[in-house]
Amino acid sequence: MTDTPAALREAHHADVSGGWLRPAVFGAMDGLVTNIALIAGVGGGGVSPRNIVLTGVAGLVAGAISMALGEYTSVRSANEQLAAEVAKERRELERHPEAEARELAQHWVARGLPEDLATQVAEAVRHNPEQALRMHIQEELGVDPDERPDPWTAAFSSFLCFSVGALVPLLPYLLGATSLALALAVGGLGLFVAGAIVARFTNRRWWSGGLRQLLLGAAAAAATYLIGTLIGVQGGLG
Repeated sequence: MTDTPAALREAHHADVSGGWLRPAVFGAMDGLVTNIALIAGVGGGGVSPRNIVLTGVAGLVAGAISMALGEYTSVRSANEQLAAEVAKERRELERHPEAEARELAQHWVARGLPEDLATQVAEAVRHNPEQALRMHIQEELGVDPDERPDPWTAAFSSFLCFSVGALVPLLPYLLGATSLALALAVGGLGLFVAGAIVARFTNRRWWSGGLRQLLLGAAAAAATYLIGTLIGVQGGLG
């Protein structure tokens, strides 16, 4: 059988429910911004390059683990909440099928369907319990119960991308350089590239996405650098 035009168009949609893109993007950006800000803060305080590396590595490990655990717990909790709502809706359909069919029809009427047609379709769907359940969940909660993100995918994506992002501003130090400015410049380049890549998924201009992330990261680095400088001067760390 050949695919219909509608099916072909559907195949070109991005996967927005697989559970990996959001934590991957969030992890990479958070890793970059966190370690750029950490390095700027302790560097502004006048600590040695060795201590900057120690701070950056500690931030990488702690942040990656925290992000992974947070993503796993968040996605797992959301899935469990959805499962509870699905079970509740299933009970309502078993106990009050006629009332639930009228409720579903009213949702469609509110969307602009003629009342007679909405009622007819709702009655037809009522005789297919699983389809009726899916329709009610989609209309009342706005989600597809069959498309739930995987918590392990979210956790692994977040862990990996945070680690990669956090490693970028550390690379100059790990390769033997001792310049804070160089580390921040490399981190800024990483932010711009990451923002440009994300823009490819969202149909934004690549330079716009890159510049946005660069400016946000620069603001965070400037704030922590200022704080580090003040604390370093006051505490005699310089």
